[in-house]
Amino acid sequence: MKIMNMRKGSWGKLTAFFDVVTDEGFIIKGFKLVNGINGPFVGFPSQKGNDDEYYDTVWITEESRETIREQLNKMAVEEYDKDKSDEPKIIASDTAAKPPELSKDDAETEKTVIEEPFSQDDLPF
Repeated sequence: MKIMNMRKGSWGKLTAFFDVVTDEGFIIKGFKLVNGINGPFVGFPSQKGNDDEYYDTVWITEESRETIREQLNKMAVEEYDKDKSDEPKIIASDTAAKPPELSKDDAETEKTVIEEPFSQDDLPF
């Protein structure tokens, strides 16, 4: 198995699309590399049905599912990490960017806004 045509980017948790060429010569298109809670994983090709749900278009037999999934995960992460310096850096969602600090002049001219406490009258229903 070999990965070909990886398209890197930043689409929320989705970081790349790629295709796989099997040892037998089949090309399977539409794999996804996703940043999950436990690290990156490979999502299999899927297609949207008439009911707006996504359904897998490629299945793996029970006997070889874990080994192929692990092999695909390892290959996809290695391919994604190649030439990573050319790609824009993805900031993890749990790290918040600090707001810029105000200069002394800006701090003096900034008006302090006092928010009124929230009351039941503010609810539209």
